[in-house]
Amino acid sequence: MTVAHSPWLIVGQELAEVLSRIDPKSFDRLAQVFEDTERRWFFGGQGRSGLSAQMAAMRFMHIGRKVHFVGEASAPSIRKNDGLLILSASGQTPVSLNFARIAKSEGAIVLALTGQAKSPLAAIADVTLHIPVEATVQFGGSLFEQCSLIVLDSLILRLTVGMPDAHKTMQHRHTNLQ
Repeated sequence: MTVAHSPWLIVGQELAEVLSRIDPKSFDRLAQVFEDTERRWFFGGQGRSGLSAQMAAMRFMHIGRKVHFVGEASAPSIRKNDGLLILSASGQTPVSLNFARIAKSEGAIVLALTGQAKSPLAAIADVTLHIPVEATVQFGGSLFEQCSLIVLDSLILRLTVGMPDAHKTMQHRHTNLQ
């Protein structure tokens, strides 16, 4: 099949291939950290990775977590026992590395979703989930960003198991200013 014919199927195949190589133990470690319902969370990333992080932050808010996106005017300072989740395909984006270093210096836990398991960000992070993107016909970091969002949406599914009326709770917290 060529990209010219049914490109959505090519994208779907790429997603399935990468997602099939996600390490379940790393996913479990990520989920365990997010089981703390009282921890304040800060999500961040640059460019399209940042947009994926924003979408994930919204879902975490929908399930009742205390969530902020780094750089928003209403985001407070990060402190001890808070958590920072950074998405970075390269694992070496200077702004994201700086955020991770600040968070660590304040005593916060740092989680990373990155395409590079041996990167400066992975070295800083307490928990790293490697998104194993190798080759893609898509532009830029699209495949990393798509897979990251799917992994984080999957984490929401995991965290809402046993949550009474999860869909109703999420719908109630969904914005009504639209």
